[in-house]
Amino acid sequence: MGTEAKGWYLIVDVAKCDGCNNCTLAVRDEYIGNDFPGYSAAQPKHGHQWIRIQRRVRGDVPMVDAAYLPRTCNHCDAAPCIAAGGPGVVRKRDDGIVIIDPERAKGRRDLVASCPYGAIWWNEERQLPQHWTFDAHLLDQGATVPRCAGVCPTGAIRAVKVTPTEIANVVEREQLRVLEPALGTHPRVYYRNLHRFDRAFVGGTVLGDVSGVVECIGGAQVSLCKDKRTVAEAKTDFFGEFKFDGVPADGGAYSVWITHPDFGETHADVTLSDSVYLGRLMLRAGGASAGV
Repeated sequence: MGTEAKGWYLIVDVAKCDGCNNCTLAVRDEYIGNDFPGYSAAQPKHGHQWIRIQRRVRGDVPMVDAAYLPRTCNHCDAAPCIAAGGPGVVRKRDDGIVIIDPERAKGRRDLVASCPYGAIWWNEERQLPQHWTFDAHLLDQGATVPRCAGVCPTGAIRAVKVTPTEIANVVEREQLRVLEPALGTHPRVYYRNLHRFDRAFVGGTVLGDVSGVVECIGGAQVSLCKDKRTVAEAKTDFFGEFKFDGVPADGGAYSVWITHPDFGETHADVTLSDSVYLGRLMLRAGGASAGV
């Protein structure tokens, strides 16, 4: 049996990214005004974002969160740009890195549209399609990681050089996902906690009557139900809050049932097309649905 070859992969933890743009700035610093023959022509000063960060805000006050999603060339194993480019125009190296040849690709504006992720940019001055090359020129000179990983202050971006079996184990262990898996391009950029960006949460605050005073109720049992089935369970915290995250924002109808042996029960119904804060929910004997 042959030994599996190691290749490069990028792992991005959405929960750790705070949108500082260090990765974007590092790429601009490396490529603007700098030609790397055989790898890349210089990036234009304006218009290109070879690594760009998207922002999404979920929920309502007081339960709100913001997530940041770094996006770049996925260095796909079944890259559409390679198929569209023809022989020698776009190539995949043995280590998995995709390179758009800065000479052979001249005039090939069609390659921009070949990328379903929008990761190829058109350089009007050079008449050249361009993308982030995983800093292949630096790795070939002995760098241990591309600059975007090296400058990330929160550790949100990791670059690893491993075998296909090893990355498969990491994917399973860390529950990694890729963007647009239905495209079948087999990206080499994986995301952890991607639900922070592409899924929704349902949350609320549970209250009860404690000797005539309305108080937050911790330890209440909360069930999220769909089609009469319980899909998730939780308990309220010290502040009476609960939150179900990673729920598909597919317009589905859900019910939230809340019970406590000392304060009663309540429930709320919600159609989930985005993250929802249900507000303050009052426990009552007999289970009447009520908000405050």
